[in-house]
Amino acid sequence: MRWRKSTYSGGGDGDTCVEIAPLATRIAIRDSKAPARAVLTVPAPAFAALIDHLKEHPWSEPGAPG
Repeated sequence: MRWRKSTYSGGGDGDTCVEIAPLATRIAIRDSKAPARAVLTVPAPAFAALIDHLKEHPWSEPGAPG
């Protein structure tokens, strides 16, 4: 699998993020701090819908209050 770290990771707490890896019909998700632990997979359309939903909310932007 080819893992990719979130573009939101960086300095400071940059190691506290998730990584994703595309599969044929699903997206694999894992904790970047514990890559050897369990991996969650979700259907690619569901993952795309989640990302679209997060982009619609201001709290998903870097530096926005949580």
